Amino acid sequence: MALTPQNNEAFLREVDDELRRDQAMHVWRRYGIAIIVAIVVALAAFGAYLFWQHRQEQAAGREGEQLQAAYDALASNDANAAAAPLATLTQSGRVGYRVAATFTQADVLLQKNDLKGAAAKFAGIAQDASVAQPFRDLALIRQTSAEFDTLKPDVVAERMRPLAVAGNPWLGSAGELMAAAYLQQGRRDLAGQVFARIAADEQVPRSLRQRAVQMAGVLDDKATGTPAAAPKAPGATAPAQNEGVTTR
Repeated sequence: MALTPQNNEAFLREVDDELRRDQAMHVWRRYGIAIIVAIVVALAAFGAYLFWQHRQEQAAGREGEQLQAAYDALASNDANAAAAPLATLTQSGRVGYRVAATFTQADVLLQKNDLKGAAAKFAGIAQDASVAQPFRDLALIRQTSAEFDTLKPDVVAERMRPLAVAGNPWLGSAGELMAAAYLQQGRRDLAGQVFARIAADEQVPRSLRQRAVQMAGVLDDKATGTPAAAPKAPGATAPAQNEGVTTR
């Protein structure tokens, strides 16, 4: 007796379902234990990750407290009390805390007029590939500022060349160091160009732009008719960052 189309379709579905059940049972008998083990391992790994994340957050909190304690000590003019937590944080695996602590150590050394020691701290940041480039650039500027009196002018100019360009966030600080180096070489034309570049960049803080305008005017012989005196070597007091910003 022939099956109707409806009965034929139902029969095929029933055969297909049975085949699927047989295949599922075959997979379970062959891989069931492995599947259970994989699920357990995945859950254990997820739990371990959550635990590790919790520990990381706790450690970050402790390091934040250490950094704040160091800042509080420095605010109270107690550099000795700040020394230990800063030294610990410079070994941190968290780049942010490590960089902040090292910058602070360098600032303390500058206050003690230890230009060589401060320059070494800044150099360490500038050469650390794990640090974000803007902070490395800032560290290089401050290193160069601390070393200015001991460097040849062409070395200063070469260091600052990639930073003293329009649109760079450190144009003002890097440009002033570069222009000062050119003036030491007697290159008034190049110094004037750098000051003009600073004055024309609206991203540079207003005070630096105003100073650049004045210097560019002084260096313009046609406007003044007299040569400009080279500025005092910046040393530790040279502009190390835009408008007193420590990081950017």
